[in-house]
Amino acid sequence: MRPLQLLLPVFLALSACADIIIESPPAPTLPQEPAPPRVGRAQSEANFRTVVSRVEPVAERECRRRTSGLDCDFLIVVDSRPGLPANAFQTLDRNGRPVIGFTTALIADARNQDELAFVLSHEAAHHIEGHIAQTQRSAVGGALIGAVLAGALGLDQSTGQTVTDIGATVGSRRFSKTFELEADALGTIIADRAGYDPLIGARFFQRVPDPGDRFLGTHPPNADRIRTVERVAAGL
Repeated sequence: MRPLQLLLPVFLALSACADIIIESPPAPTLPQEPAPPRVGRAQSEANFRTVVSRVEPVAERECRRRTSGLDCDFLIVVDSRPGLPANAFQTLDRNGRPVIGFTTALIADARNQDELAFVLSHEAAHHIEGHIAQTQRSAVGGALIGAVLAGALGLDQSTGQTVTDIGATVGSRRFSKTFELEADALGTIIADRAGYDPLIGARFFQRVPDPGDRFLGTHPPNADRIRTVERVAAGL
């Protein structure tokens, strides 16, 4: 484990949890409660540092316990560029080291440490589950199918490239909803083992736009995510 670094390195294979499109939301199963009050900047930054210090070592232990040969030395970074929306993501740097990034907007929007802990645990789970590599393989397979189809139809180079790109996009999104739910499940375990309440953390979903159940959407409905957290938490 290394100290928290407030920086923005060059990232590869971005796996972001953002760009949510609003549709009619299914009703969450957690009891609806008034949103907790916002906290001040100093408190939100203190909450973030505390969460990182508690969750990161647990995430690294889970990573080493569940995988073999995977780099489990997480680097936690903050993207402080102004104007960015609330977002967190998991990616890899040029050396294959797992990176988890938060925008300052997300840190400011989190109402308590449990929400931050759940988000951090969720992003760590993406790495532990190997979702970036699986997404890349699926995208390559989709692109190959698109290229074969373009060749069979005798399309010109420009149109063929478009079909290939569409195939890659479809391939990359084929399992994205499943991956999000898998990360929610493992993230629930990590947050719990770090001493946080994942059910409180999952209330974050009650304040963000719901993507609905969109075809080739990148995220599942918020209600599905909350139910996943409830199911896993009930077994802990």
